[in-house]
Amino acid sequence: MQILIVGASGRVGHNLSRILAQAGHQVVGTQSHLGPADLPVLDLMYATVDEIAQKIQQLGDFNAVYFVAGSRGKALLQVDLNGAVKLMTALEQLGIKRYIQLSSYKADRQAEWDGYRGDLTNYQIAKFYADRWLQEKTALDYTILQPGSLTEDDQVTGVEFMTNQAGKNTIATVAQVLADLLQHDNTIHKTITMHQGDQSIAAALGQL
Repeated sequence: MQILIVGASGRVGHNLSRILAQAGHQVVGTQSHLGPADLPVLDLMYATVDEIAQKIQQLGDFNAVYFVAGSRGKALLQVDLNGAVKLMTALEQLGIKRYIQLSSYKADRQAEWDGYRGDLTNYQIAKFYADRWLQEKTALDYTILQPGSLTEDDQVTGVEFMTNQAGKNTIATVAQVLADLLQHDNTIHKTITMHQGDQSIAAALGQL
């Protein structure tokens, strides 16, 4: 399978690229113009939808696309929100259906944000509108993954999905779940909250 990872220079994207490549997929990762990595640039900030679509065509003929990009608070509207929407629109123009978006815990449910007041509020707002646009205004075969807080741990742990507590998630676990979503068509059109738990990833995905 040919897979595009938008945001491959980040912590999750780097791990995801490695996992998918090791599984035998042909993986192309991109970075924004802000990124430090030696990867092709997909400019979500200033490029038009048509320019994004053209760049994707130049990079390959993709079966699935991941959006794991993030501006780390530096360009929330331009990248985390508008960049995501422009990417979705470009994929629909190109006829690419399978799309997996990394989001934030319960980002699409503002009434349940009590644990996210303060510094993360603007981030949650950007993710809210990106998630809602994907759910309500596209015909993509999407899956949205909404983990709680991320920890800098290389260990892949068990998981709990559809949880009502934010909890913690290792970056390695989030990357593994994202990779494994491709093998589970039952996750299409689902928004999945997650944190560290006792179930294996395969078992938890199979039960969704």
